[in-house]
Amino acid sequence: MLKLVLPKGSLEKSTMELFEAADLKIRRDSAVTYKASVDDPRIDEVRILRPQEIPRYVAEGLFDLGITGRDWVEETDSEVTSLGELRYSKATELPVRIVVAVPADSPFESVADLPSGVRVSSEYPELTRRFFADRGIDADIRLSYGATEAKVPDIVDCIVDLTETGRALRAAGLKIIDTILTSYTELVANPASAADPAKAHAMAQLHTLLEGVLEARGKVLVKVNVPKGRLDEVIDLLPSMKAPTVNELYGGEGYAVETVVPKNAINTLIPALSDAGGSDIIELPISKIVH
Repeated sequence: MLKLVLPKGSLEKSTMELFEAADLKIRRDSAVTYKASVDDPRIDEVRILRPQEIPRYVAEGLFDLGITGRDWVEETDSEVTSLGELRYSKATELPVRIVVAVPADSPFESVADLPSGVRVSSEYPELTRRFFADRGIDADIRLSYGATEAKVPDIVDCIVDLTETGRALRAAGLKIIDTILTSYTELVANPASAADPAKAHAMAQLHTLLEGVLEARGKVLVKVNVPKGRLDEVIDLLPSMKAPTVNELYGGEGYAVETVVPKNAINTLIPALSDAGGSDIIELPISKIVH
């Protein structure tokens, strides 16, 4: 039913891991193969292409569904339907930002300070052109093929570049003076496909699986038995997503409590539960959480 396109490059490994965790394992002959498949009745075809190209191909209807960054949707000015953000990236769950940066010792503190004719290097020439034009700044936009930060100040006056934390730019002796765009990885659809009821339903189901995996990351299920007189004390310790599940134990001697908690809190939570009278404490991994 669906033709799916996934990103090659820096997002490739984490995307494959996400799909496998969602029980949508991508199968291909080798790591350099561009054609792949998924053993799922909703997906007829899978291609793996550069994320820069994906928005345009999805907009043109060559694919029904794709994963790319909002930055490339904006750069290509592609008409796609967003099904939502998938908050993962090549290194962290932080969004990436497209920023304007100048030398750290530059007198410029904002884009408004930049002079007419300012030379700008970027891998996002169209996005950069629109940004400066909207602010009435006549800029000389130059396409960069990489190592953009190395071109300041000898070749250009400022750059427009992608960053997650800003550390690499600071290490290159640059400072950020504006943010053009904040971008997450996004699940995007062809508008005609998204308007088709059968395809839209299949897309929503796939999105549910992917979001379920992301929601479960960093969380565990905790089960604990509690004596009758100490239930409230244990409940107060639990940083649950919602109200914890409480069931009376056979024989009426206490309660079985279970809830989902952040994995990073478990090292202090389990001893605290034990101190509060909890016993038979079990920590279980979670593969998906679907609300």
